[in-house]
Amino acid sequence: MPIAENFPEGLKPLGKISLDDGNFHIMWGPGKEKNADGSQAEVLADAEVVAAYEARGEKQVPLGISGTMVAVDWDSCVADGACIEACPVQVFQWYRTEKDIPAVDVVGQTFEGTGSDIKDERKDLTDKADPIREHDCIWCMACVSVCPPQAIKVDQSNVEKHEIAAKSL
Repeated sequence: MPIAENFPEGLKPLGKISLDDGNFHIMWGPGKEKNADGSQAEVLADAEVVAAYEARGEKQVPLGISGTMVAVDWDSCVADGACIEACPVQVFQWYRTEKDIPAVDVVGQTFEGTGSDIKDERKDLTDKADPIREHDCIWCMACVSVCPPQAIKVDQSNVEKHEIAAKSL
């Protein structure tokens, strides 16, 4: 299901995911188990993703949306890496290639930005493309155009929403 056109309305900032250079992006939630049409969220219904979580011994839970101006719905992201490959300025990285922790634990973490930005280097299907360098986005929309489940929204006008949410964290 595509990320909501009116994102981030109806969501609240859960916390920051920081880059060690002082920049950060916000994780929004709550995550979703069901899409607006009542169908199960993509990654919760994908047998390969479910198996990857089971292999890690991790509980698969709704995660929410990572980023504001460059937002990735982690509950729709199928971890195919098309966005990572398409981005000309390496906004995204596979978060698990830097910190191999459950996605529910990324809020409050600081990353160096040393995770892989190579499509085929994800850890497994539990990994997510994280817009760790959201502030470097050049608004080309390449990631949006290649995302199979339409899990990415790039919207420069969300800068104000990011700033307001940041003050509340």
